[in-house]
Amino acid sequence: MKPPVAEGNGSDAAPLTPPAVSLLAPERLRQRADFLRAAAARRQTAAGFLLQARERRDDSAAVRVGFTCSKKVGNSVLRNRARRRLREVARAVLPGTARPGWDYVLVGRPGVTVDRALALLLEDLRKAMARLHGEAT
Repeated sequence: MKPPVAEGNGSDAAPLTPPAVSLLAPERLRQRADFLRAAAARRQTAAGFLLQARERRDDSAAVRVGFTCSKKVGNSVLRNRARRRLREVARAVLPGTARPGWDYVLVGRPGVTVDRALALLLEDLRKAMARLHGEAT
């Protein structure tokens, strides 16, 4: 793969700018305690998954997101596929809908998360976020 080339010659070449990064790019939840705190807070069901969320009430404005699938979803191949799909849905939807200072956990559902069309999962998350935060859909 060749690196991008700036147009022009020498000092009059247009500088290469890095791609814009969303200020709300979610961080990953990794500690079990964070998942448990989110599970004890608000829940919103969707056709393709369960959304759990909580406001952290700390000084950080970071949005954090976690993904989980139990063995009920299936073997390791299906669980990993379900988590990959949930990550893709969160990557596409959360930067525009997540609130700063909140933790979100997407929980895969057996037989649905893997088989549901990606466009429907995207719409499920948009609607679940709107209902969770009390916005009109």
